[in-house]
Amino acid sequence: MSKVPRSKLADVGTTIFTTMSKLATDCDAINLSQGFPGFEPPAELLDRVTWHLQHGANQYPPMPGVVALRQAIAEKVARLQGRQVCADTEVTVCAGATEGLFASIQALVHPGDEVIVLDPAYDSYEPAVRLAGGHTLHVPLAIVNGEFSVDWQRLKEAISGRTRLLILNFPHNPTGATLSSADLQTLADILGECDAFILSDEVYEHIVFDGRRHHSLLSHEQLWERTIVVSSFGKTYHATGWKVGYCVAPAALTREFRKVHQFTTFTVSSPMQYALADFMHSQPDFCDKLPAFYEQKRDLFCSLLQASRFTLKPARSTFFQLLDYGAVSDEGDVGLAKRWTSDIGVASIPLSVFCETDFTGTHLRFCFAKDDATLERAASILCRL
Repeated sequence: MSKVPRSKLADVGTTIFTTMSKLATDCDAINLSQGFPGFEPPAELLDRVTWHLQHGANQYPPMPGVVALRQAIAEKVARLQGRQVCADTEVTVCAGATEGLFASIQALVHPGDEVIVLDPAYDSYEPAVRLAGGHTLHVPLAIVNGEFSVDWQRLKEAISGRTRLLILNFPHNPTGATLSSADLQTLADILGECDAFILSDEVYEHIVFDGRRHHSLLSHEQLWERTIVVSSFGKTYHATGWKVGYCVAPAALTREFRKVHQFTTFTVSSPMQYALADFMHSQPDFCDKLPAFYEQKRDLFCSLLQASRFTLKPARSTFFQLLDYGAVSDEGDVGLAKRWTSDIGVASIPLSVFCETDFTGTHLRFCFAKDDATLERAASILCRL
């Protein structure tokens, strides 16, 4: 009989994303749960991957990432956020945003430290904090007129001398909330002279709607000094399976990040990195077109649901739409999401799994990063409920 190890995460099971995607596959349901696009990366980008595969880019790249890719990232940051960063000392390519988040938390959090997250909070944050020996403090977002936003007073009251790290996620998954430039200044004023660092999960940085722009923490001088920003090529280039992301941070924070990164994954797939560098240099404005592309998807999905009994506010960002099912069912969101996957053939993600305390709302998250025909089929089913 094999020995069973003492678990470091005894109460942690399979993530809701794995659970719902497997259930969708088992039930042959339309999978609007896990956040991956239903279309391929740009053809030119795929061609560059093939070229590099066949021209020697198959050995270890530098630990911080291919130089050309880090330079392309630095150029993009300067163009979009006005921040001049050093590609050598302040930009690191990582194995997807998840590794970037994990390595950042391990680098910054010490046993006994307190880490603040905003609920609904992405589910990878707290396990990483616990593995670092930290304690997670959950601060709920406010809900005003059906839209989520930061409760700044509540956040201010939660910060103490024990606070080591604040984890932010804007554009926000799963609610689509965004931050304004005024919000960044409010945050800077709240943090004041405290020693807390910020980990900013900005993987949906290019998917913001209705004329809004993404205000990265990179753009704010006071906040930049204490921040690691994590982003994702997977979300930007429709290539979530490649698991390539990047971290941008001041040199002192980058040094600590790389100490963990080098012993977590060391580096990231060479041909993907070289191909991304080529594509970013040849198509630097590709990311500028994403808001209109995904806004069309959002608008289509929302318009198709006008005849339904769901209540919704069109998402302000990301490629997820929240639907309030309160007029359709009084069932808990986890059970309902699973039942609808098997019974009606549409998979979604329940919001309560992102929250520490019992979430009494009636919201499900649907991914609209799919082809129009898929959205039409899903909406037709949902309208019959």
